[in-house]
Amino acid sequence: MPVLAVTNLELSYGDDIILRGCTLTVESRERVAIVGPNGTGKSSLLKIMAGVQKPDAGEVSLQRGSKVAYLAQDPAIEPGVTLRQHAAGAFADLAALHRQLEDTFHKLADAAGPALEKLLADQARLEARIQAAGGYAVDHRIDSVLHGLGLTDAQFELPVEKLSGGQKARLALARALLTEPDVLLMDEPTNHLDVHGRIWLEDFLVDTFKGAVVLIAHDRSVLTRVAQRVVEIERGRVISYPGGYTAFRTLRADRLRTQLEAWERQQTKFRQEQAFIDKYRAGQRAKQAKGRESRLDRARETSTLERPVELAVFEPSLPPAPRTGDIVAKASGLTMRFPREDGSTLTLFENLDITISRGERWGVVGPNGAGKSTLVECLLKKRAPTAGEVKLGAGLKVGYFSQSRSDMDPMTTVPRHIQRVVARLAEAEEGPDKPKLLNEQEARDLAGAFLFSGDRQEALLGDMSGGERARAALAGLLACARNVLVLDEPTNHLDIPSAERLEAMLARSEGKKGGTFDGTLIVVSHDRTLIDAVCDHLIVFDGKGNVSLHLGGWSEWLNGQSHAITAPEPLRRVAPPPPPPQAPAPKPKAAKSKFSWMPVEALEERIQELEGQVERIDAKLDDPDIWKDAIKAAELTARRDDLKAELDALETEWLGRV
Repeated sequence: MPVLAVTNLELSYGDDIILRGCTLTVESRERVAIVGPNGTGKSSLLKIMAGVQKPDAGEVSLQRGSKVAYLAQDPAIEPGVTLRQHAAGAFADLAALHRQLEDTFHKLADAAGPALEKLLADQARLEARIQAAGGYAVDHRIDSVLHGLGLTDAQFELPVEKLSGGQKARLALARALLTEPDVLLMDEPTNHLDVHGRIWLEDFLVDTFKGAVVLIAHDRSVLTRVAQRVVEIERGRVISYPGGYTAFRTLRADRLRTQLEAWERQQTKFRQEQAFIDKYRAGQRAKQAKGRESRLDRARETSTLERPVELAVFEPSLPPAPRTGDIVAKASGLTMRFPREDGSTLTLFENLDITISRGERWGVVGPNGAGKSTLVECLLKKRAPTAGEVKLGAGLKVGYFSQSRSDMDPMTTVPRHIQRVVARLAEAEEGPDKPKLLNEQEARDLAGAFLFSGDRQEALLGDMSGGERARAALAGLLACARNVLVLDEPTNHLDIPSAERLEAMLARSEGKKGGTFDGTLIVVSHDRTLIDAVCDHLIVFDGKGNVSLHLGGWSEWLNGQSHAITAPEPLRRVAPPPPPPQAPAPKPKAAKSKFSWMPVEALEERIQELEGQVERIDAKLDDPDIWKDAIKAAELTARRDDLKAELDALETEWLGRV
């Protein structure tokens, strides 16, 4: 029996349908991830499951005696208590039982006869309830959870009013975890967690927490480790995929490919029918053409398929950046210290030697507050270190993406913002290497590459979400022909499709002309998937003033396969010689089709028969429930591929005749 279920949920905001007919069950101890682009209704669904938002229609059922804890993206924390007191509030019921037991002990001192017997029974009952609720060992649990989320003993007595946004988010998460609910609903719990906090959360949800988990997260590493089932919200519908996040990616790609092929086939059939009608509108086959026209009009009105979500997006050609020298930045003896209020000294890094060469991709990882952004600012000479020196190479054009975007005009659109960013830089710089101004279509193409399409290209930045503004800022940055990109937490507000798009834009462009960034890259991020995808060097902070350099990506470092960098490695990239010219291959003679023997009427009859079979399979594959059975979905997809291959050959032959 499911511990939590929602049935036939409907939710609309004005004319916008958010959820329609959504049904979802969550089994005991199951880990379910909810995914989908920003704005598709993920948070609304979670709020309805938590009981904090009412749907327009539908039901939410919770197993009798079960308890739900809900962690919002921006949790509210009541003032007037310390950090640890707020966490201990998870055991408010237990504290009340302790007070009742203490009161019972006081009464026992003067009781006798039947009153004594009653008090002794109350004592036994209260002690049993206290034991069931955690007994006297909750202090260790509170400390363990707080430490796991990166909160220190020194912070335990801080008033909650003095906590940063990240500390408040982690405190709210700690309190939710400490309630030990039967169902834990979490909306972006990793937003303010560093790498160590995210790994701890993964371990807790996989190895320790005994209840069910429903999770919204954009951290693909967390989803891969935690999720046992993935639920996607697409155009208001809930589509459930068996298996974890890796299986979801494969099954989803198969489903979208099938839907896209069905849509393209229908559009091709419509065009073919129209070509036949136009050709035989007059003459001996006019009656047949008129009948086909009636059927075509009816099909367009009643059975036109919806174009599926795109599997790929437009790949723009990024403006080429001027070449830098072999060395981009070289730091020697770099040290940064700050005096503390108690008179001690905080050391972020000490005697650090770093050489960043042209074309290298550096990831900077470590706990919050360890000094990652400070180090990058020192390397760019935006901040003076306590000791040491930095030398920058020649011809650097640095593009910097910060977490603050105060320079964005809220009254402009994304394409216009991209044009303005490029124009400002072009006006400020001199020489042949200054950025080339973009025309409107070029700006729109780049906006489209960052998933702004249709009406969103006309929307004002001030009306957009934080993730959309982040995408707009990244698009403007990549349009400026920078040869060094410094990105500080670029995926913080990005959904999964946007993060994947950014990765594609930052991937090396080996063997390609444009489309991806091929300069030098420095990324400060807790997003392990991003670091793994685009970085080949690491700067690792341990949060205790120690910094190490490694050659290799995140997975290599985690598995102990990376190599410590003990000395600068000069850039020695020799281009391979061009291949010798080859004579153009002779064009092969067109082979005869294996259906060339069939008369036109037989071709049309077989085409209609195969189209019917494909349409029946498409109808089955369009049912979200079919994708719950991966084997059955794969069998249907393979059968459809075979039919489509025969159909394509038949239609090619038919088109050559008519």
